[in-house]
Amino acid sequence: MEKKMQRSKVKKGKKKILLWILGSLLVIFLVFLGTAYYTVQKTMNKINTPLLETNTVEKTITKKEPFSVLMLGVDERENDSGRSDTMIVITVNPEKQTMKMLSIPRDTRTEIIGHDSVDKINHAYAFGGVPMAMDTVENFLDIPLDYYVFINMEGFLQIIDTLGGVTIQNDMDLTYDSYHYPKGEVNLNGDEALIFSRIRYEDPRGDFGRQIRQRQIIEAVMRKASTPSVLLKATDMLDVVGENVRMNFSVKDLIQLQSIYKKMNSDIDQLSFEEGEGTKIDHIWYYIPNETELQQIQTELKTHLK
Repeated sequence: MEKKMQRSKVKKGKKKILLWILGSLLVIFLVFLGTAYYTVQKTMNKINTPLLETNTVEKTITKKEPFSVLMLGVDERENDSGRSDTMIVITVNPEKQTMKMLSIPRDTRTEIIGHDSVDKINHAYAFGGVPMAMDTVENFLDIPLDYYVFINMEGFLQIIDTLGGVTIQNDMDLTYDSYHYPKGEVNLNGDEALIFSRIRYEDPRGDFGRQIRQRQIIEAVMRKASTPSVLLKATDMLDVVGENVRMNFSVKDLIQLQSIYKKMNSDIDQLSFEEGEGTKIDHIWYYIPNETELQQIQTELKTHLK
């Protein structure tokens, strides 16, 4: 029986990020399809986890209807349900051939839908998994979310060792305990990449710097995963992907996505919160968005989604 996540319905850059995750997953599946069909199908059965929504018809990507995606990069550790360290909302308008991408600061203070509390937005996943994260972001931005992509960053980075390591361009000299990452080209194994993606306080940019590094790692993984040499590691790679990625895109949706992106404009709007401020409430640090800026972003996303 098809798995579904329970979810209550709440009223309501650059295209590389989505391409790295969805496009490269499609590449992996299509490349492996001829040599490892059974493994591909088994992996897709694990990955594809639809959300059960009340009074909602399950959406299918078309070449005309706008749609939205919530990307969650979650740092799950032993005996911990994890926090969604990376939260990115992407809206796509196939007819206009445009896309907008918004990174939400993980410490943003907002109402947690379904938990009857006001807390950091990334706690929504810890309290109620993907469904609560979706509902909370929908409420925060006042837009519907059609799709999600969940990545368990710690487990997913095991794929780096399977690939034989990755190379990134580090923009800042960083040291964390015994780990040193010099500025410039850096080769990383899975363990080194995991620490690199977690560094926060050693970077003066804080959480924003960490988001940059997580994107760099994801880009490097997907770039290497799309090379012909990975065919020899097909089964191992698909096992890692199957254990650490969840989404409600079907293979049909992924194929349609690739068709849309071929026609997509390269000039993509990358939105961000810039006018908010950090403050402590009850000894806890929060990011408080500027209300005017938040409303402007909400309006821009609503208009893009029609």
